[in-house]
Parts: sequence; C-alpha cells; structure tokens
Amino acid sequence: MGLLDILQQAIGNNDAAAHLDQVAQHASPGELGAGLAAAMRSDQTPPFGDTVGQLFGQSSPAQQAGVLNQILATLGPAAASALAGGVLGRMLQPGQTQITPDQASQLSPAQVTEIATHAEQQHAGVIDEVSRFYAQHSGLIKTLGGAAIAIALSKMKENATRG
Repeated sequence: MGLLDILQQAIGNNDAAAHLDQVAQHASPGELGAGLAAAMRSDQTPPFGDTVGQLFGQSSPAQQAGVLNQILATLGPAAASALAGGVLGRMLQPGQTQITPDQASQLSPAQVTEIATHAEQQHAGVIDEVSRFYAQHSGLIKTLGGAAIAIALSKMKENATRG
C-alpha cells in the first residue's frame, strides 16, 4: 500500500489520528512537514503561535530545545533573541547560539506561544521550518487534534496527486 492509498484510507475513515503513524512511516519528512505547515496556516485550526505553544507543552526538553533552536536558526540569533520581550536573549550566554534542553524546559508554553507568534510576524517561513521539525515527531503531532491532522493529511493527499 502506497502513501496515497494510506492517505485516502485515513481521510475516508474520519479518524486521521489513528492512521498518523502509518502515514509518517510512508511519507518523507518534507511531505509530512508540508502537510503540517498547511494545517498551521489554516483558518480552521488555532493560530500558529498557539499550536507551537501546545506542542511545546507536550514535548520533551530535547524537543523543546529543538523547536526553539529551529526558530533561532530561521530568524537569526539577533532577531530571535529580541522576540517576546527578549526572553530567549536573556537565556543565551554570550557567544551561545543554541538553547539547551535545560534552558528550554524553563520556558512556559505561554512564553513559547508569544515567541512563535512574534517569529511568524518577523518571518512567515518560520512556519515551514517549525513544521519540518515537528514532522520528525509524529507522536507529538497526534496531540494537535483531529481537525489539524485531517487538514495536514488532506494537504498531503492534494500534493501527492499533483506529483
């Protein structure tokens, strides 16, 4: 069974979350990331910042650091450090360009929501980068809820049928 077949089955059963692991096994991180980005941009799901804050709250400290470092890499340390009242900048030691898991675990989901919201305002491409990061963690994607997962899988199916 190919990815398109799995996507059709997942969307057709109205239980996309139950098929997410199977989709993640057959899709490339790029395909899954594009679907997630579409869900994060959709007006049928919570705003990007809220979604990232929710995922952050469900993440391990290493995953938390990973997404924050993705935001830092996308915007550049200077721009990212100024986000949300400079909370990231205060965490970084002089010369440090990456957040550690220990540092990341000190942030609340609400702070990360604010960071992600400001990051999106600075660079819309941050949605694609963060989505690619989370595409590597299908267990976290399940926490988004059925609507977001259904939108992501529908976008993946749309992209697959174009190719």
